[in-house]
Amino acid sequence: MVKLLIVDDDPLVCQSLQLLLGKETDFEVLGVAYNGWEAIEMCGRQPDVILMDIQMPVMDGIESTKKIKQQFPGIQIMMLTTFQDERNIRLALHAGAIGYLLKSSTIENMANQIRAMSSGSTVLSPDVLKAIMEPNREDLQELTEREKDIVELVARGLSNQEISEQLYLSIGSVRNMLTVILDKLELRDRTQLAIYYWQGKQQ
Repeated sequence: MVKLLIVDDDPLVCQSLQLLLGKETDFEVLGVAYNGWEAIEMCGRQPDVILMDIQMPVMDGIESTKKIKQQFPGIQIMMLTTFQDERNIRLALHAGAIGYLLKSSTIENMANQIRAMSSGSTVLSPDVLKAIMEPNREDLQELTEREKDIVELVARGLSNQEISEQLYLSIGSVRNMLTVILDKLELRDRTQLAIYYWQGKQQ
């Protein structure tokens, strides 16, 4: 049984989701919250998954997600929103959400994604994935030549050890430079970095 908490400042959205998702035999809706602060207070009910809106009064969904993941790391959070801009997506994922779906998703799709996420899978709708992975080629101009070398080797599947041997750098230097690269390109991990690189090569 997957225990759900629904967080949205629109009472109609909360009621609709509570009714429709509550019909799923393997879901239990523990309750609803109308802002991020209420969501934190209701985490004591031990939900498995929280459906979290982004723009809400008192405390927004991104700030709430950060605080919940700090206090209750085992709770999985799915952002459920109308926003599909790159900035909100990145902020949500960096805050600790592992799911990001649009409210336009069907209930059937939403239920399936909740099931996948409750087992630890990251869930991104196709439109969201496209938005976050769309490469901005101007960003590459911010990288040094050595950083560009590291991006290419990461994209080719080399480990930090292999990169250090090929570029005659210490593993610590490779690790530090990779952190700088991810920060410059606003990417989360080396998987996103590899996708970013190969998408650029196809343009």
